[in-house]
Amino acid sequence: MKKFVLIDSTPLPDEGAKLCLFEYGEDFIIKREDGKGGQLMNTRMHGSEDALGRLACTQIASRANPRVLIGGLGMGFTLAAALAQLGDQAQVLVAELLEGVIRWNQGPLGAKAGYPAKDPRAQILHEDVARILKTDTQGFDAIMLDVDNGPEGLTQSINSWLYSIDGLRGCKQALRPGGVLAVWSASIDQRFSARLRSAGFRTEEVQVYAHGNRGPKHTIWLAK
Repeated sequence: MKKFVLIDSTPLPDEGAKLCLFEYGEDFIIKREDGKGGQLMNTRMHGSEDALGRLACTQIASRANPRVLIGGLGMGFTLAAALAQLGDQAQVLVAELLEGVIRWNQGPLGAKAGYPAKDPRAQILHEDVARILKTDTQGFDAIMLDVDNGPEGLTQSINSWLYSIDGLRGCKQALRPGGVLAVWSASIDQRFSARLRSAGFRTEEVQVYAHGNRGPKHTIWLAK
């Protein structure tokens, strides 16, 4: 019988809680120590994370020397999908707030996504993506945000700025002309769609399966 085996944990900033990595049979699962938010990520269901990287990067892959930013390393699947769409001259920055998540992707967890963090086009930064958005004006052809459970599913209050009108305007300023913002969410949120439009984006909502072609769906906003 499969059982959860705790592999490691890493503290959440300003929360007094921890994020935990578990092994469950052949899979890995990430969840909060206090259970808030349920299973946040697992290596069996990553179809929507794949779609986030693919949908954003196919739209800018033909640009010369594309530069993209991913907010949240997670289990590496969005990074792997983005790299698969981009050529040799691309640069992919990944901002990950939790040092433990970076460490896990360098270990056995990373094998599930093919160790994309080791790709020479990728640069993993132990950094808050909000700081990069505030300082790197018109620096990116695409920005992908997979931080927490989405705009209305926050498990960490520190992430709230990203989904606010000010955060979205920050994303717009950080994009090059014609750039793409892609945002992952566990659920649909019409208020967030309206917020994107208020920030000056043309927006499309895409529903994608979390795994395979059936079961739960997640939402990806593609905003230009």
